[in-house]
Amino acid sequence: MQSGSGISMGRTAYQHYIPPNFGYVENDLYRCGQPNELNFPFMEKLGLRCIVWLAPEEPNQNVMNFVDDQEIQLHHLGVLESGNASDPITEDMILEAFNLILDKRNHPMAIMCNIGRHRTGTVVGCLRKLQRWNLASIFEEYRRFAGPKVRLLNEQFIELFDTDLVRIPVDPPEWL
Repeated sequence: MQSGSGISMGRTAYQHYIPPNFGYVENDLYRCGQPNELNFPFMEKLGLRCIVWLAPEEPNQNVMNFVDDQEIQLHHLGVLESGNASDPITEDMILEAFNLILDKRNHPMAIMCNIGRHRTGTVVGCLRKLQRWNLASIFEEYRRFAGPKVRLLNEQFIELFDTDLVRIPVDPPEWL
C-alpha cells in the first residue's frame, strides 16, 4: 500500500509515496520494505545514514544506485547459507543488527527486507523486547505489519529471544 501526500512548494506540487510497510520505530529509526523509484523522494527526506538490509538477496539496482547517490551505508545482514528466503532469521543476524541499531552514529537508520514484514518485523519485535514491551504489544505490532501472513515461528523466536545476549553501548539511543 502506498499513499501520497502532496506538498506544495510555490507553484510545483511534489508527491511523496511511502515505501511498503513503512513505519516509525523510534526517533531516527524506521522500518520498511524495499523502496522503489516513487519512494526515493520520501526516503531522501529521512536523511538516512544507514540501512540494515535483512533479505538474503541484494537490494535491486535502483535501490543500490539510491544508496550510492545518497551516500548511505548499506549493511547486508540477510545472507543465509541455505539461500532460502523463507528460512527464519538467526540469532546471530539479530545481534549483528543490534550492534548497528544501537550505535547512534548510524542514525537516522532504516531496517529493511523485501516486503518489510517478517525479517524486519522480527528484528523490531526483538528490539521491543529489549525495550521491555509486553509480548501482547510486541505481537500486535508484528501482526499489524505482517498482515495475513503472520509466521508463528517468528513470534516464537521473539518470545524466546534472550535479551541478555545484546551488548548495550556505553551511550545508547535515548529510547532504549
